[in-house]
Amino acid sequence: MMFPKYFYLNNLCKMLYLCYNRDVEVASYLQHNVLFITFLVGIHRHHDLSYSMTPGDEVEDMFKLLNEVKRQIPSVTAVSSGAIASDYQRLRVESVCSRLGLVSLAYLWKQDQSFLLQEMVNFCYTSESFQVAAIGLNPSKHLGKEIAYLEPHLHELKELYGINVCVTFLFFLITRIMFQLSQNARIVLDKFQIVLHSSDSIAPVGILHPLAFHLETKVESIYSNGIDEDSNVCQGNVDTVFEVQGDVQQEGEAASEFVAGSSKRPSVTKQELKVSKTMKDNVFSISCWLQDSCKNSSDLQEDLEVVLTKIETLLVENGSSWENVLYIHLYIADMDEFAVANETYVRYITQKKCRYGVPSRSTIELPLLQVGLGRAYIEVLVANDPTKKVLHVQSISCWAPSCIGPYSQATLHNDILHMAGQLGLDPATMVLCKGGPVAELEQALENSEAVARSFNCSISTSTILCLIYCSESIEKSERIIVQKKADTHLKQMKLDHAEGHKKTMVLDPVFLYVLVPDLPKRALVEVKPMFYTGEYLSGPSDLDKQYQSTGQGCWGFEYETWHDICLQKCAVYGKICTAILSVTEELAAKICSLTSVACPDDVKSKGLVDEEQVIIIARFCIYRLDKVLLENNLSWADVMVSFSTLALLFYFTNFLEVVS
Repeated sequence: MMFPKYFYLNNLCKMLYLCYNRDVEVASYLQHNVLFITFLVGIHRHHDLSYSMTPGDEVEDMFKLLNEVKRQIPSVTAVSSGAIASDYQRLRVESVCSRLGLVSLAYLWKQDQSFLLQEMVNFCYTSESFQVAAIGLNPSKHLGKEIAYLEPHLHELKELYGINVCVTFLFFLITRIMFQLSQNARIVLDKFQIVLHSSDSIAPVGILHPLAFHLETKVESIYSNGIDEDSNVCQGNVDTVFEVQGDVQQEGEAASEFVAGSSKRPSVTKQELKVSKTMKDNVFSISCWLQDSCKNSSDLQEDLEVVLTKIETLLVENGSSWENVLYIHLYIADMDEFAVANETYVRYITQKKCRYGVPSRSTIELPLLQVGLGRAYIEVLVANDPTKKVLHVQSISCWAPSCIGPYSQATLHNDILHMAGQLGLDPATMVLCKGGPVAELEQALENSEAVARSFNCSISTSTILCLIYCSESIEKSERIIVQKKADTHLKQMKLDHAEGHKKTMVLDPVFLYVLVPDLPKRALVEVKPMFYTGEYLSGPSDLDKQYQSTGQGCWGFEYETWHDICLQKCAVYGKICTAILSVTEELAAKICSLTSVACPDDVKSKGLVDEEQVIIIARFCIYRLDKVLLENNLSWADVMVSFSTLALLFYFTNFLEVVS
């Protein structure tokens, strides 16, 4: 518990912590619990939304208090806050928790406020308004009233002015005079005064200041004593108050910042460390891996250190750093080493290095060693401008899975929302949901939807591409069910979203299913959607359509309607396009039949593919993709040969055999 050393009502609204309890002995008795208190000496010094350690800031008082709690009660592992929609508050609690190795709990985060208000009415039997500061609320009329009395009026104000009915940053604060943690008694106000903090004509601010009260003993206890019996601090009299004094001690901080390149690494030549780099305007991508790493390093950690160090060097050479990275694909050869990968990764990509927010990430296992790509293969997408917007929620809540680590839920840049890979985790428990791959898929889609809504978009209307990674452990019959379920689930989400929404255009996304050896947490499904959040442009003009219709063929191919059988595409004219060409054995034969190339009988009977046939099929794919680009006012200059907004990727079966 924190309160100012010199308590002035007219300064109450200017502080981060908003509400203080001067009668801490009474609070300790009510809760039948141990309380730690400290005086607030810091002020608001760090003004950015994201917080970094700032001496003299009020957040450091919270660090001092929680640091002492952790020292005296080592079994404490988490901190709960009441943030509903305030990124400012949540980010500061998360910053302190991260420094102390604690978990941030924010189970009110993004909850429906009408539902929360009803819960307060149902369970806080005699809660009264403590402060009012919103349009339509008058201190003389509404202070000191029970929430049940105010509820209809609050909903009316919501309809009239769009206010949030119980969120703290809109300054409607409620103190629970009887709360369920109060085991012994409840407080009854005998006398109070209303202090007018601001006489604003639209939204006057008033505070209820208790002058006299008494305790009313409760008939029976609702909860048992929740004190940690193993802690020495809680033995004996449980109605204990500890005052935390002194300066902030940064005991929870890391002793020193990791310096890339400082640890011993294997000797690697330029020929062994491979890099692929492409660029379009101010956006570029880098792929890096250690060729045949078995000869040069002993484990995944060494591979990752080499690759991450090289990428960091390349970023600097291009006038960038980790703070410019939008997205990272992390491919590893063995998911059993996922924890090692994270430990190494977080030493390079830190909050301190990423002032705009850490990039989003997707991690899957691939058979890298079998094809000589080392134990770790990393792709990064970089933008040489500071316009990215990052959503990074580290608190555990009911909203969406937390990202307690070095990556964010989503990154927005140039109207493209890159979302981290989503597993079928129950957000409140961070445990994979039960029910198999279909249940995990549904939960992963719901998690994706929750994150998308934070950017005013929806997986049902704004998705342009959805990669669905499926674990090889899924039975073949279940893979088909997963694909069908994804389709039906998306259709249902579109129907639900259509009710009451006015959206001029609904995108029909491309779904790509990729079978992988393993996923994090032994998940069966991982969903990685990409969204377009910008404005929708009009389609091609009549002149453009006429030009497109007279387009010349290529390599002897002329457009026929059956060409569309193998094509999936989703495009926003002139802005972005995703397209997938799937060539089956039957289609390959039809494509090759258009030319004079014939497949020898001995090759055909063995299921092999002639090299010349592969060239023909590749040319057909390029021809068809060229037509897609032309139809959407795009060109090959807009395509990057790596993952990106526009990318060219090749997938082929692992049993494809080519004979020359």
